Formats: sequence, C-alpha cells, structure tokens
Amino acid sequence: MRDETIAAMLLARLGDDRPGLRSRERTWSWDEVVRESAARASLARELRRDGTVSGGGPTPHAPRNSPFHIGVLLENVPEYVLWLGAAALGGATIVGINSTRTGAYLEQEVRHTDLRLVVTDRAGLKLLDGLDIGVPRDRFLLVDDDGYPELVASHACEPEADESVTPETQMLLLFTSGTTGASKAARCSQGRLAELGRDNSAKYDVRREDVSYCSMPLFHGNALMALWAPSLAVGATVVLGRRFSASGFLPDVRHYGATFFTYVGKAIGYVLATPEQPDDADNTLTHGFGTEASPEDKAEFLRRFGARLVEGYGSSESAGMIKQDPQAPPTALGRPARDGVRVVNPETRETCAPAVLDEHGRVTNAEAAVGEIVDVDGAARFEGYYNDPEADAERVRHGWYWTGDLGYVDGDGFLYFGGRSGDWIRVDSENISALHTQNVVRRHPRIVDAVAFGVPDPRSGDQVMAAIEIPEGVEFDDLDLPGFLARQDDLGTKGAPRFVRVSHALPTTGSGKLKKKELQLDGWRTADPVFRWAGRGSPQYVRMTEADKAALREEFAAAGRGRFLP
Repeated sequence: MRDETIAAMLLARLGDDRPGLRSRERTWSWDEVVRESAARASLARELRRDGTVSGGGPTPHAPRNSPFHIGVLLENVPEYVLWLGAAALGGATIVGINSTRTGAYLEQEVRHTDLRLVVTDRAGLKLLDGLDIGVPRDRFLLVDDDGYPELVASHACEPEADESVTPETQMLLLFTSGTTGASKAARCSQGRLAELGRDNSAKYDVRREDVSYCSMPLFHGNALMALWAPSLAVGATVVLGRRFSASGFLPDVRHYGATFFTYVGKAIGYVLATPEQPDDADNTLTHGFGTEASPEDKAEFLRRFGARLVEGYGSSESAGMIKQDPQAPPTALGRPARDGVRVVNPETRETCAPAVLDEHGRVTNAEAAVGEIVDVDGAARFEGYYNDPEADAERVRHGWYWTGDLGYVDGDGFLYFGGRSGDWIRVDSENISALHTQNVVRRHPRIVDAVAFGVPDPRSGDQVMAAIEIPEGVEFDDLDLPGFLARQDDLGTKGAPRFVRVSHALPTTGSGKLKKKELQLDGWRTADPVFRWAGRGSPQYVRMTEADKAALREEFAAAGRGRFLP
C-alpha cells in the first residue's frame, strides 16, 4: 500500500550524520542533504508559476494550479540529487531531460511536459539553444552561475514538507519511447517511488552500510528507482559518477569504497572489454542490479571483480511483476510475482501454452508460447502518461495492464523475456524509435526508400540497422551518409544505424511495401553490401567482408548469444 512519501523519507534523515551524498569534491551528511534540499524547495516555491507562460498567456495543456514541473538537465552532479529532494519537499515534479536527445526531437519531447522552470548549467543551456521548449530564458537556473550558491543560501530554512504533499503527489515524469516513435512521459508519484525504495532495498539487498555508486543517468528510472530511492529508504550513501565510463568505473569504485551499483547490459560489456588486470578483484564491490547482462557476462564479472549481478525486469511505468528465484535458469527473469502476471495471446487474451525449450534454450513452439506480458490486476498500479490518453489506453485494455513486451513461460513456471513488440529498438537500455530513424534516413535526397529495425547486439540488447534502396548508378559512397546523419539535429546520439544494407531493389510485398520482417531476419547476414559504423569522433561506414561477418558471429558465440542469430 502506497502510504508513504519521499518527503517523509527525507525528513526522517534529519539529524542523520552518516554520509548521504558524495562527489569527488565534497561529502554531505544525510542531515545536510535534507537541509540543502529544503533550501532549494524554498527557492522553487518563490519561483513557482502555474498555468501561464512568459507574457501571461495560457500554457497549452496545464490548467492553473497544475503540478509545478521542473526540468533538470544536468549530468550526475550533486545538484541533481538535491533538486530531487527539493521537489519531494515542495510537492513539485522533476522532469529529467534526456541529454542524448537533440534538435527538434528534444524540443518536442520537453515542450510536451509543460515545464515552469529549468535547472541546468552552461552545457545544458548550449544543448537547448535555439529550441522552443516553452520556457523563457528568465526561467532558467544555472547551477554553475557565479551567483547561484548565494541565491540558494539565502533560502536556507528549517526542512518541512509542503502541506499539499501526499502519496499521490506526482514526483517524476520519466521519458520513454513508444511504438509510434513519439515520446511519452511516464508519471511516478511520491507514494510509488517510496514503495519502490522500500521494496527494492530489500530485493536488491541495499543496506544502511552500503555505498551506492550511481553512474547511470539520473533522468533514467534505473538510477532513481533501483539506486537513489532504495538508498534513501535505508540511509545508504549515494556516490556519483558524472557519467558512465568503462575506464573510470573501477577507479571510482575504489575511490568511494562503493559496494553496490546499478547498470545496463551494455555498460557491463564495456567494463569487461577493458584490459584485465591482476588486481581487478581488489575492490569493495559486493553486488549490482540491472538489466540485459548476459549470463556469461554475469559470470565473468563475478570472476574478475568479485561482485554478483542481480538481473530484474521492470519499466518506468510498472515494476514488481517478477520475483527472483535462485533456482531460475540463467536466461530466465524469474517467476511471476502474482497470479495476475501472465503471458497471453494479445488477440484472444488466452494464456499462452508453456514454452518447450530445446537443448540450447530456444523455444520450439514460439507461435503457441510467445505472447505479451500482462498484469491482469495491474491497471490500478499504472499511473499513466502525462497528457497522453491514447498511450494510457494502449497500456490499459480490458482492465488489464499490457507491458508491450513479449515473453514466454517454461514448464517449470519460469518467465523469460521474448523481445519488444512495436516499432522500437532497445539500445543501451533505452528505447529508440525505429520509425523515427527510418524517417530521418528517408530524408536523404538520393535514398529511394528505407526501413529501420533492431538487430541483436553481441553483448546485450539491440543495435539499429537500416536497409536502404538507392537508384541504379548511385553508389553508397556518393551518399556521404555519416555527414548527412550528423546534420540531422533530431536524430540523437543513439539513433544512427550501426549497420546499413544497400540495394538497388529491396524485397517488397505485393503492395509495394518493403518486407521489413524479412529484412530484419536477414540482418547483416545478406548477400547485399552491408556497411558497419566504425570509429569514434568522426566515424565512417566501412563495408563488411565475409571475414568481418565471421568475426562478428564469433563475438556472439563468445558472449553466449549465438542463439540470437538464425
């Protein structure tokens, strides 16, 4: 039952002298974290504006007295954490702005959330320069401005929660991507986040003596729901890495004495790709939580660094659907947490047949066994999306909560993730819209047609691939595709295709549409020329040879993911 608030959790830390927050530059006790958060809450109250924008006109969606939405565009710096506390105490909503978005895509995403204030720095201001996000420049707070510390200090006060704060008070809007490519902002109340903090501290074994290392971005549910809230719940120390760095991971762990951390699968792959050293296990880590690390990577991480990795399943919209079981096979998520969590045929709503697995763990009866993961009793737990009733209706149908994810259950009752339905791709634990990438690629004046889709990554998750059709007489090099994509300011840092199949006549259906499923099944294993993204800084596409394809297959095999290649 959601009867606690994040504000109450914070106020319970008053007088707590244990370190609550650490960066490379400074340490704050939990008592200081609460007091610094209160000062920012007071500042926010002074700056609060409801229902209007600069000039006095109405905001498109938000009525007067609507929740106070504060956009935060920062790396993992102490100010981000202190503004989370400020929002909790003041009854405001934090909208974490995704710094990997750019241009028109970023503008549309942010403007949709009706911000009243933006907390950022000079780097963030540069990213937003020229974009109309609905917030006038005088409503920006720069945390690296010379006068900012004095401004905050002038609002020092005795911490208390705003009288409006209840468990239902909206605390977060977390951006996610849907099947149409349009961003959605998932709501998270103080009650739900507090509940997750309590539940996840127990589930992931986060204790007061732990030092929780956060290098996953604080605009992501991974960092907030699996690390910050659980650490707050038990009074563990939160330590910050400004951004994830494979080479900086172990030095940070040793510097802070970190014992717990969160991750996404690709991050684990990057860490394991660093040269092995004889003293790798000489560190304080004991365990970590995340998603999409392969069983092989989990075993190797334990061998090299002495820390166990706990895998889970969830989303910004919903969590707690899977319970862990030490007897679960390595590739299983666990067991359904309650009877209402099922895998069903989305057309008939009938529960799918148990999966029959071969000796390699592959499903031999996919048509009967693979379906959508639902929570029959989960509609009440789903808090919805901000100003997106169509997306709400897609998630809640027939009184059930529909995850949009595919899965299957084996004969022993263990649940497995079977992929993601809809037109989106899982890259570094973020959802990238295939439709958006496809539309960007199609803008090229010399590309006749294009389709984008996900192909398996040799480590975890997916990579973006595109198949393009160009006229006879035009060669791939004539396109200057890297330069073209670099000029598309709405593509973002992760949407560019890592593989490009090139043809003068891609296969089509009888109606003239590209055969997307066939192209996706072929992936880079096709007789057509395939170019692969290579290099950093100023990357180029390099044509893959048969030797390159053989080497990539070996990567899949070495990581234990050969089953993902037909």
